[in-house]
Amino acid sequence: MLEQQKALAAQNEPSSLYFSLARSPSEVREAQALRYQVFAEEMGAQLPGSERLDRDGFDPFCDHLLVRDRENGKVVGTYRILSPEMANEAGGYYSAGEFDLTRLEPLFDRTVEVGRACVHPDYRNGSTIALLWAGLARYMLLNRYDYLIGCASISMADGGHLAASLYNRLKNDYLAPAEYRVFPRCPLPLDALQNDIDAPCPALVKGYLRLGAYMCGDPAWDPSFNTADLLVMLPISRMNRRYAEHFLKRP
Repeated sequence: MLEQQKALAAQNEPSSLYFSLARSPSEVREAQALRYQVFAEEMGAQLPGSERLDRDGFDPFCDHLLVRDRENGKVVGTYRILSPEMANEAGGYYSAGEFDLTRLEPLFDRTVEVGRACVHPDYRNGSTIALLWAGLARYMLLNRYDYLIGCASISMADGGHLAASLYNRLKNDYLAPAEYRVFPRCPLPLDALQNDIDAPCPALVKGYLRLGAYMCGDPAWDPSFNTADLLVMLPISRMNRRYAEHFLKRP
């Protein structure tokens, strides 16, 4: 674990930001506090507990990727990462609560799940997001995993019309082959929503698709976060070479 943490302590951005894995419970709490700030205070998610932390039963089984600002010491970006080995310990993947993942089961021993991605509002720029992608890419390659899955969320503040329109626009180009399709347990009611709005693509969704990811099927509705969630899947063999070279460059 120590060698992996050292390898993930990247110094390759000409800024005060750097990424690493959380090394202690206090660093995990920093990630959970940022998640609470973004998901509950900013986005209005209904989160349990009174400690101003976003945490659930999967957190103890995950690695927590942090982007930190050297100048003030703050964690300004985070992702949590669930390896296939720890998914077995946790009883499965988080996204299995939102989607039927049956068709992906043959790949589970080579699949990492990511989630709870968020960035502090003062740091929502290319450098922060690039560092999160770099950390994920290195994690995958260092551990020789072949697939990455995760839920990419779209706000439903407008009732879901933007989410339905965005999915309708993207599905023709990015929908996964049939063998990788998943099925939402609480589907977004696409037929009851507008599907022709010129909806902007959230940065996280756009990033996944640029890397070479598939959308694995119709979106699910997550009532706790009031988001439409797309299950995306990135086979490492499909990773866009230009982006991979950028993320994996050495100092």
